[in-house]
Amino acid sequence: MTVDLAIIGSGGAAFAAAIAARRQHRSVVMVERGTVGGTCVNTGCVPSKALLAAAEARHVALSAAHVPGVRADAEQVAFGELIAGKDELVTDMRADKYTGLAAEHGWEILGGVGSFVDGPALHVELHDGGSRRITAEHYLVATGSHPWAPPVEGLDEVDYLTSTSAMELDALPSSMLVLGGGYVGLEQAQLFARLGTEVTVVARSRPASTEEPEISAELARIFTDEGITVHAHSQVRTVRRDGDGYVVATIESDDGSTRQLRAERLLVATGRRATTDGLGLDTVGVATDGHGSVLVDDELRTTHPRVWAAGDVTEHPQFVYVAGAHGALVVDNAFHDAGRRLDYHHLPRVTFTGPSIAAAGLTEAQAQQAGHDCETRVLPLEHVPRAIVNRDTRGLVKLVADRGTGRLLGAHVLADGAGDVIATAVYALANHMTTHDVAELWQPYLTMAEALKLAAQTFTRDITQLSCCAA
Repeated sequence: MTVDLAIIGSGGAAFAAAIAARRQHRSVVMVERGTVGGTCVNTGCVPSKALLAAAEARHVALSAAHVPGVRADAEQVAFGELIAGKDELVTDMRADKYTGLAAEHGWEILGGVGSFVDGPALHVELHDGGSRRITAEHYLVATGSHPWAPPVEGLDEVDYLTSTSAMELDALPSSMLVLGGGYVGLEQAQLFARLGTEVTVVARSRPASTEEPEISAELARIFTDEGITVHAHSQVRTVRRDGDGYVVATIESDDGSTRQLRAERLLVATGRRATTDGLGLDTVGVATDGHGSVLVDDELRTTHPRVWAAGDVTEHPQFVYVAGAHGALVVDNAFHDAGRRLDYHHLPRVTFTGPSIAAAGLTEAQAQQAGHDCETRVLPLEHVPRAIVNRDTRGLVKLVADRGTGRLLGAHVLADGAGDVIATAVYALANHMTTHDVAELWQPYLTMAEALKLAAQTFTRDITQLSCCAA
């Protein structure tokens, strides 16, 4: 088989590239050794957010009493029904947004294990028997990433969960120890806690350590209020199962003290690594780093001139919207020598806890490291009308700006709907706006997006002295 573009993988980057290539009437073939659709639709964004929405629904019912006059309750979760509903949603989205699209746009998906051989070419061992040799003008490696576990004594003996297998359980655990304080660990910890599991989080640093420290501290307080125990600045040294089948973990804090924690299940959420095993990349001179990520230049070309890589398999941020942008970019650069590059300076990120975390641009520490003489403002949500009328003032907004020019350098939000709020900040950062510009933007009253405008106003005035609608 000879095509214009041969793709290994079938996630967001792969589909974006395939669609872009087909729109240019290029022939495409895709090779997938697992389930078509990649991480996002099968084991990542879609199933996790579906379960988070379910957990939030239960949490809202159980916490409704904070609104005067409202009484509500929630029964125990029918976990099997919940997982079955999630699976049905994933199946429908996979058919609608992936396998169906391939047929509509006209490219073949080969189920099998593909690896590079001399040529370069791809050798594919097909799942249904036989093999296929594929030659192409260009090749795209878009095999994504997989959960990674650190070397902990006894870990391989306790049947630990990953973020993938945790969402496939057939029964809700009574207790869970979550190893990892990043976005996956925090989302899963709150998900299971809100469904009724007793949850303990162990984090090497502070929770959400890549975010501003004010956000980490507030989120830790919120988790504690919801009954989630957080051991920050601690590491798991050993794990084992006791006579009752429970996991017993020995953790060590930064001060050298140790303690033992016991839970029915252990969830390891300590990051992801690029999936490059068995691809034969070294056969064709494609270099990887020490963690297996494919090395690419700014145009996503690997160390082989006809092999490209996109999405989580590279060292770039592991977001599906980055992967999608990568896929389209590769087609332009491979077939048209477009020389396109992406600007990541205002790339947003969201952690879907409740309230959620969203950020774009530089943190205060990053701005200082970049040489900015910066100034910051932190606005607690108790000063935001939308939060006040919601009777939920948990959270804050922090803005980072260059002191000399007033240019906005970063925005950081902990609030319900933070992912929507940060969209305004992305536009502000992309257009190099100042805090004065943001303070003068139109924002509809009684929206959470208004918090961004109010935070910008704190650079020049005391907003506690303003009436609700005053600018």
